[in-house]
Amino acid sequence: MSPRPAGAAALAAAALLPALASAPAHAAPAPEGAAHGRESVRFATYNSSLHRGAEGELIEDLSAPGDDQAAAVAEIIQRAEPDVLLVNEFDYDAEGRAAELFQRNYLSVGQGGADPVDYPYRYSAPANTGVASGFDLDNDGNAVTEPGEPGYAEDAFGFGRYPGQYGMVVYSKYPIDTDRVRTFQEFRWADMPGALLPEDPETGEGFYSEEELAELRLSSKSHWDVPVRVGRGKPVHLLAAHPTPPAFDGPERRNVLRNHDEIRFWADYTTPGKGGYIYDDQGGRGGLRPGSRFVVAGDLNTDPHDGDGHPRAIRRLLEAPRVNADEVPRSDGGVEAAELQGGANADHTGDPAHDTGDFNDEAPGNLRIDYVLPSRGLPVRGSGVYWPTTDDPAHGKAAAASDHRLVWLDLR
Repeated sequence: MSPRPAGAAALAAAALLPALASAPAHAAPAPEGAAHGRESVRFATYNSSLHRGAEGELIEDLSAPGDDQAAAVAEIIQRAEPDVLLVNEFDYDAEGRAAELFQRNYLSVGQGGADPVDYPYRYSAPANTGVASGFDLDNDGNAVTEPGEPGYAEDAFGFGRYPGQYGMVVYSKYPIDTDRVRTFQEFRWADMPGALLPEDPETGEGFYSEEELAELRLSSKSHWDVPVRVGRGKPVHLLAAHPTPPAFDGPERRNVLRNHDEIRFWADYTTPGKGGYIYDDQGGRGGLRPGSRFVVAGDLNTDPHDGDGHPRAIRRLLEAPRVNADEVPRSDGGVEAAELQGGANADHTGDPAHDTGDFNDEAPGNLRIDYVLPSRGLPVRGSGVYWPTTDDPAHGKAAAASDHRLVWLDLR
């Protein structure tokens, strides 16, 4: 049985490692003509697909220059040059080695003609992916607790073949207030009032047993509140997460419902009076303090109009009173891709300019599932989806790096 990870606070602190020294990065061209200078801070999210099939493989791949996918991911980051970046699907290790190596061997080295970029501050912490639950969470009759055994990923707290697969990391040019980071890895799904817990449609009984619900965590990876000191005054809280896809389940729709509640968590956390039930991994209670500045970021795995997500999942967050969803990042590449690929894209009702993921043309098609959402009161100067069109030399790199596209937002 895989050991349960140590407390999130201790490992998170250990994983916050200063980047290795390198020359200051020169400003790369802002994608698609966006305004980006000293008067604005660029927040971004990118599902990089930098995950591997076995524990330690990502560290091995990043230990020297030459990994084509990592180089493509780094080039995209260098060309977009965000100041604060959440990377989803980046395998977690307790020493922060993979994140350090990615900076040293890829981000600090110009890729494809782009200028290097240096992030002096990083943050990572344990995720629920690949952490053995001890239960038969997929109800197939077997509780698999040994990594590598068939069915292990399905019975883990979050789908993963080993602890830390599909993790997250934050890269920042600005200091991270580590003493005030809050993580919610162990918050239990059943502790959310009105949680959409799945039921067996044939019997009407709960899909999970009482014993399972007493342990089952809400977050399939984790939820983080990472305060970033971007200037004088209050910090900006980067609210990072990567909810489970609303797919790969059965008629009970357990992943659809979990995705809904993982997204709802941030809606409640940022709304005064709604987050009183929330507790973090260090025992602190309550939601975000009223008046705090924040940016919700991550691959939230649900489109407002298309795909298989719960119809209210992302809308609940977009309509939260303190969330500013007025600025919708867009690209010309997303429009072109939908036209060229056809298939399910032809029946979508959402604007393809807002798509952030390039998925199977038959189903679900391309979707908007990656988000950077600021709090109201933070002036937005620009935004975009880094999705080059086919006549752009960077087009092939974006496709080779990941099936997601980097999404950015400039805040004054």
